[in-house]
Amino acid sequence: MSLPLFDDSGESSLWTFEKVACRGGFHAVAGIDEAGRGPLAGPVVAAAVILPQGAELPGIDDSKKLSAPKREHLFGLISGCALAVGVGVADHACIDRINILQATLRAMAEAVGQLAVPPDYLLIDGISTIPLNLPQKTIKKGDSASISIASASIVAKVTRDRIMMEYDQRFPGYGFAEHKGYGCASHLAAIAELGPCPIHRKTFRGVKEHVAP
Repeated sequence: MSLPLFDDSGESSLWTFEKVACRGGFHAVAGIDEAGRGPLAGPVVAAAVILPQGAELPGIDDSKKLSAPKREHLFGLISGCALAVGVGVADHACIDRINILQATLRAMAEAVGQLAVPPDYLLIDGISTIPLNLPQKTIKKGDSASISIASASIVAKVTRDRIMMEYDQRFPGYGFAEHKGYGCASHLAAIAELGPCPIHRKTFRGVKEHVAP
């Protein structure tokens, strides 16, 4: 079914997909997104968020478009008003073992399973469905089109950033607090100088070249 991109008033709305699902008879719509598919180190983190209809979250957007302080602020608002929030984590070892896509889907399924309110419909950022027996819709750039997915993107990003800040204390010298594990020049230089640390993804280019046989 082709979904409208506008709400009943004709105005563009981040609530469009949630409203369509509710008109279809669904009552607990969960938005799902992840953070950390691209980095060379650390986990991929997924979040699932069920919002009450009409929840006001001024300034919400795709987490990548927001500053860190803004994300932290919205994280608090989302946590305070959501009907349920679930988080799933697939660590570096899981990513190396089953690949990043499958690890991401596993983290998403775990996030759904952590919801205190069982969802009856899933809105998922991207193009891959989750291996769960639930009605679901994938949405390209869903974190800019759905308030539930945008909320999940913020929860996932803030949660993962906090994990990487902790890893920075455990594994100094790589700059995890600054780049959160992404493959910037300073991170690549640190890997070349120090070698990979225990949380590096050893199957990723930029790391695997430095893994001892």
